[in-house]
Amino acid sequence: MPHSDDLAPESVASPSAAPPQGSYAGRIAIISAGVGAGHDGAAAGLAARLAEHGFLLDRHDFLDLLPIGAGRLLCGAYRCLLTWVPEGYQRLYAATDRAARPGVMWRVLFRAAEQRMLRALAPDTRAVVSTYPGAGQVLGALRRRGLLTVPAFTYLTDFSVHALWVAPGVDAHLAVHPVPAAQAHAQGAAAVTVVGPVTDPRFTRATARQRAAARERFALPEHAPLALLVAGSWGVGPVRRAAAEIQETGVAVPVVVCGRNQALAEQLGRDGIEHAFGWVDDMPGLMHACDVLVQNAGGLTSLEAFAAGLPVASYRCIPGHGHTNAAALDEAGLAAWVRDPAELGPVLAELLHGPRGQGQRAAGLALHRSAPGPVPAIAAGTGLRPAQGARPAPARFRGRRRIAVTAAAVAATVSLGVAVPLAHGHNETPARFTAVTHYLHGDR
Repeated sequence: MPHSDDLAPESVASPSAAPPQGSYAGRIAIISAGVGAGHDGAAAGLAARLAEHGFLLDRHDFLDLLPIGAGRLLCGAYRCLLTWVPEGYQRLYAATDRAARPGVMWRVLFRAAEQRMLRALAPDTRAVVSTYPGAGQVLGALRRRGLLTVPAFTYLTDFSVHALWVAPGVDAHLAVHPVPAAQAHAQGAAAVTVVGPVTDPRFTRATARQRAAARERFALPEHAPLALLVAGSWGVGPVRRAAAEIQETGVAVPVVVCGRNQALAEQLGRDGIEHAFGWVDDMPGLMHACDVLVQNAGGLTSLEAFAAGLPVASYRCIPGHGHTNAAALDEAGLAAWVRDPAELGPVLAELLHGPRGQGQRAAGLALHRSAPGPVPAIAAGTGLRPAQGARPAPARFRGRRRIAVTAAAVAATVSLGVAVPLAHGHNETPARFTAVTHYLHGDR
């Protein structure tokens, strides 16, 4: 673990490899955290899009900005809770979500990271974007006290918004969809903006030829319906039970990705699950091979599945954010939340062959195609402009799609605008109040 004086920006493009004179749009720092893979994945997607527009990017891991050893200890404790004491994690998640502000322990930890974070930022940094709640809390505190003089943004990687995501002092909170945007707005988040998801461009809907080639490459059945079961980069949760239950339905063959939990992959093989993988580098290819995604956390993999045109089911979700993300995805109409094992077979059949699956595929693809992306919001918040000669926005955002973007933005703005008045009008402020639901149902 390096000392604070040893910290240097991990640059996507180093100063010596900066764009030519006249095309440099400005330097932006992105702070993620190596907790699982979702926060880092979102950071990578943001960095790629900003770099396309001529921005110079620095990447930092928030765990490295905490006092020596604290970051890895925090990550290890979180993993142990999820693996061995999931009910303990559920209680911790709920308790911190109800709190009006972070507890004393969290405040001490975040305060200890402040100077290290300031020293990690290059002098010419024009904005800082966080993809991890703890980093957002530190940035907000620095902004409130005037120690950070450039705009700070929080990119909400989850579909549900835990209280720690909302940081007073942060200039804007960027959401992937109106449902998490409404949750953030109801909790007092500043300048909530719906920008859509950021995923690797390799996640696309497969052609028949790509599907056949991917099945051959991964040694999967040529014609059987395949259900891709994922459990995050750590392979946590009741994965063995879920895999067995998918197999027992007879509706689809389970294809399980265990992340870095190689022991789980080996145990699944002994359980009779023929297609179990550890870490998979080519997840776009594996999604091309499969027909439906079954997930338990509602993170980045779900967004990747939407881009790949796969319908998604949430099943045997992990505690805390696994449950709240499943509820939010269900509300958004993007993923079916299967709460009863008896419903698993019928729901998988509907997603594979019925109108429910067709609707979810269309909704998932539209989520990626109609959103404006985070670059305009970040550029507007900083006063920066994309560099001359930078790659233009994809053609899919032009023409008719521009009308869809405008309509989505108007709908989100109107729905968010009625959130607070409606809550006060009914003399209540529910923890998971979503203006989107009430607005669409006409409860105004």
